[in-house]
Amino acid sequence: MISISIVSHMQMNLVINLLDDIERVCKLEKIEVILTLNVGESLDLLKYSFPLSVIKNNRPKGFGENHNQAFKSAKGSFFCVMNPDIRLTDNPFLPLVRCLTEGVDVGVVAPVILNDSGLIEDSARLFPSPVSIFSKVISKLFRKSALSRPVSNKSYEWIGGMFMLFKVDTYSMVNGFDERYFMYYEDVDICARLTSMGKLIVLCEESSAIHLAQRASHRSLRHLRWHIISMLRFFLSSAYWRVLWR
Repeated sequence: MISISIVSHMQMNLVINLLDDIERVCKLEKIEVILTLNVGESLDLLKYSFPLSVIKNNRPKGFGENHNQAFKSAKGSFFCVMNPDIRLTDNPFLPLVRCLTEGVDVGVVAPVILNDSGLIEDSARLFPSPVSIFSKVISKLFRKSALSRPVSNKSYEWIGGMFMLFKVDTYSMVNGFDERYFMYYEDVDICARLTSMGKLIVLCEESSAIHLAQRASHRSLRHLRWHIISMLRFFLSSAYWRVLWR
């Protein structure tokens, strides 16, 4: 069974669209969905063919804490972290599970992520560094896009947290996400810790999903502040220094 963890931040319209996609494209898959309502919102969900459990937080929690909380009630052999702004056109899980189980020492896999125009997002990357962050800012100033680059079934250093699939044993072994990150860089950190354990971070080219890219840090000073704090926390962390000097 695949346990899918979805967290809603007043995003019920997106959640319902995603649940409808899962119902439509994953009919042959044995799955369960654990939906976390991070802030107070009404819930009127249709019945689905898969088990759906709901967690209602009494206070807002961060990305990692929410998914770790969902993991505690997961019943599957695989644990999937999925953003509510993901859309599915085909079943992504058959090739993902194959990549995860047939590869040697694979720690986490992800599908190729497309934007809503069908272009490939740069969701699989090398670990960030102060130099790479500066280069990214410069490239944006000159409007150089990282979209639509070639992809292959190969190991990257980290993959974006909008869609990640783990074996339950691996997620447990790495102790899940580091809850000291409230938002941003949790995906980078967990991939760094997996790498330091000898695990591979794999992008599966046979699987894809659409990401509607609700990038709050581009619009909100509060989210930008969280982004900067998380970035600095990662650069000062033992996880970063272990992979830097490996």
